[in-house]
Amino acid sequence: MAGDSKDVARAHLADAGVYELPDDWDVVTLGDLFTEDRGIAVGVMYPGDHDPNGVPLIKAGDLNGSIINPHPNFRISKDKHHEYRRTALEGGELLMTLVGNVGQCAVVPPRMAGWNTARAVAVMRLAEPSDTHFVQQCLLSRPLQHLMDVWCNTTVQETLNLKEIRQLPLPWPPKQSRDAIAAFGKALDDKIELNRRMNATLEAIARALFQSWFVDFDPVRRNLDQRGQKSEIGRVKSEMKASEPAISQFTFHSSLFPDSFQDSELGHIPKGWEVCPLSDKIELLSGGTPKTSEPDYWDGDIPWYSVKDAPAESDVWVIQTEKHVTKLGVENSAAQILAEGTTIISARGTVGKLALVGTPMAMNQSCYGVRGVKGYTDYFTFFALHRATAELQQRTHGTVFDTITRQTFETLNCIFPPAALTPAFDKTVAPLLAQLRANLHQSRTLATLRDTLLPKLLSGELATLPDVE
Repeated sequence: MAGDSKDVARAHLADAGVYELPDDWDVVTLGDLFTEDRGIAVGVMYPGDHDPNGVPLIKAGDLNGSIINPHPNFRISKDKHHEYRRTALEGGELLMTLVGNVGQCAVVPPRMAGWNTARAVAVMRLAEPSDTHFVQQCLLSRPLQHLMDVWCNTTVQETLNLKEIRQLPLPWPPKQSRDAIAAFGKALDDKIELNRRMNATLEAIARALFQSWFVDFDPVRRNLDQRGQKSEIGRVKSEMKASEPAISQFTFHSSLFPDSFQDSELGHIPKGWEVCPLSDKIELLSGGTPKTSEPDYWDGDIPWYSVKDAPAESDVWVIQTEKHVTKLGVENSAAQILAEGTTIISARGTVGKLALVGTPMAMNQSCYGVRGVKGYTDYFTFFALHRATAELQQRTHGTVFDTITRQTFETLNCIFPPAALTPAFDKTVAPLLAQLRANLHQSRTLATLRDTLLPKLLSGELATLPDVE
């Protein structure tokens, strides 16, 4: 029977595209590796209401590749956590999504001990914990991801059952090779995660500066009273000690700000500033979709953006999209090429997703491209739109999909400084956003390297590991 199961596992591995392995390698199934007790289980089926003082719950949407969202937005009560103590996390477990975006796979860090998971996430514990990272790299590799896609049930949304998970085949080299492959993949994943955390910090600093200058009016108050008041930058500085060197570089450009306030329909605003419709300070650019029936319009070299390509909030920039179009496709549709620095905002369905264009691209008709006009600069426009997003979302309409139209921007009054002030803001945050974009490019490159080399490593085709450094 053991021989039969090995043959089945090898056949499944061949289905995944791995046909031959070195002579000293074996093949196992994922189920062979689990502990006898609590080897695999699904999480909380009925979480109840959100409990602000409860236990963090990791949902399927909290997993992205090998990364777990460090700040899940849902918590279950301690009683509910005790009821589902079978999946209470201790750190070191392997999590994998079972529903929707199936196959996202991450190792639980020690800081998440005491948390729990939702029903759509499998919690896996291996009999040999030192193999956890190797198994994770196998599951994230293209061959295993392809096999999971094939095995999914697709009734309402893609779903993978525990039975299929247990039968997933894994190439099994000698321990020394397993450890080396795991270390290679983990080093890349760790660098990608470090870049993500760094980007979150950089974006928070830039947003805090916008808040200080254009919402809290700290430089004006500084001019008004040299004794000053505690600014937003000061608050962020106290909360983000790691960012002190970056924050300390900022100056308030006090000479560009007035030293008094005036009344307006939105309350006290700096003297010489104005309240006007958001539409007065921006230009809206429309998107379009080339005909899908025309093959010459697709698979080109021009990135084509839809809301699915929206970056994580801390990334800000979009530099890569799922689909690409040709120049001919752009010319024969309503699409147009957006320049770097253009803000994209989703306007239909999932409204209010923002991105900065990091490389020239086109977009579909469910989005607007936004550029500042009358001297208002790109980064100022992006953060001003970010500030206005909640109001725009509240003003959506539509019978089927939430929608914001050109008229929506005309109904929202905002506070605007003189246009001459916005280049100073852009110049101040430009190094932060440049580093953020560089980190994002590096992470994309590392992910491509990992996805290209792992299948070769896991099949034995590549015997020598590249230098991770």
